Amino acid sequence: MEELHRPVLLSEVLATLKPQAGETYLDLTAGYAGHASRILDVTRNYKGSVLVDRDDFAIEFLRAKYKSEAVKIVKSDFYSAALQFLQCGKTFDMILLDLGVSSPQLDRGERGFSFSNDGPLDMRMDREQTLTAAVVVNEWREREIAQILMDYGEESEGLARKHARIIAGGRPWTSTKELADAIGEKKGRIHPATRVFQAIRIAVNDELSLLEKTLPLLPKLLSPGGRLGLITFHSLEDRMVKRYFKEASSLGKESELELITKRPIIGGQVELVINPRARSAKLRACKRP
Repeated sequence: MEELHRPVLLSEVLATLKPQAGETYLDLTAGYAGHASRILDVTRNYKGSVLVDRDDFAIEFLRAKYKSEAVKIVKSDFYSAALQFLQCGKTFDMILLDLGVSSPQLDRGERGFSFSNDGPLDMRMDREQTLTAAVVVNEWREREIAQILMDYGEESEGLARKHARIIAGGRPWTSTKELADAIGEKKGRIHPATRVFQAIRIAVNDELSLLEKTLPLLPKLLSPGGRLGLITFHSLEDRMVKRYFKEASSLGKESELELITKRPIIGGQVELVINPRARSAKLRACKRP
C-alpha cells in the first residue's frame, strides 16, 4: 500500500527496541503503520500484536492493510486502550507510543491541524468527540485561552495575553489560515502562530492529561524483559516522560523500569533532510527488569 506517513526515528526505534521473531507488540499510536509495519516484518507475530489509534482515517487504513493478517486493531485513545489491556491482564514484549501528529492529519486541510493548508478549525484526532478548535477560539473565555497558551504553548504571559486578546476580539473564526494571519506574519524560521496552534491542539485532544495517566500503566503492560519506547515532539511531553522514567527506574530492586536510553535519541542529519518533521522528535526507551 502507498506510504502515507514517513515515520520519524524508524532506524533508531528498531535499534533500540530490538524486535525479535515471535515477540508480541503493542503500538498505542499506530497511525499509518510506519513503525508497526517494520516491527511486524521482523516479529511476524501478527496474532500477538495490537495496533491502536483514535483517528478513524488511520483505523480504516490499518484494517485495509492488515485485512489478511490476524492483527488486532482497536479504535481508542492510548489511555483507554492501555487501561483496557491492563484490566484484561495482557502484557507485551514491546510497546511504542509516537506522540506526534501524522502527515495526513497535517497535510489534509479539512482536518484543521495546520495553517499551511487552510481548512476549518477542527484539530480533533478523534472526529467523534464534540470539542473542536473552533469551540476553543470562538467560545472559551479570553483568560482561559491565555492560560492554555502559557501552559501548552509555553508562551510568555505577555504574548499569551496578546494572542488571546486577538482571538477573543476577532470572533467568529472559521479557518486556520484566517486565525494564523491574525496572530501575525512569519518573519523568522517559526511562524508566530505555531505555539498558538500547538496549545489549541493539545487542549482539544487532552494530550498531556492522557499521557500523564497512561505512563504509570505502561510498566504493568510489559512482559519481563519487555521494552518500551516513547517519541515526543515538544518539551512538555519530553519532560513528563523523562521525569516518569527517572522515578520508575530509581527505586533499586523495587524499580518497575530500567533505562535503555540515558539521554534522548534524536534524528541524524540524513533523516532531518528527508523528513523535516523529525527535527523535534526525541526517543526515550526503557525496559522491564
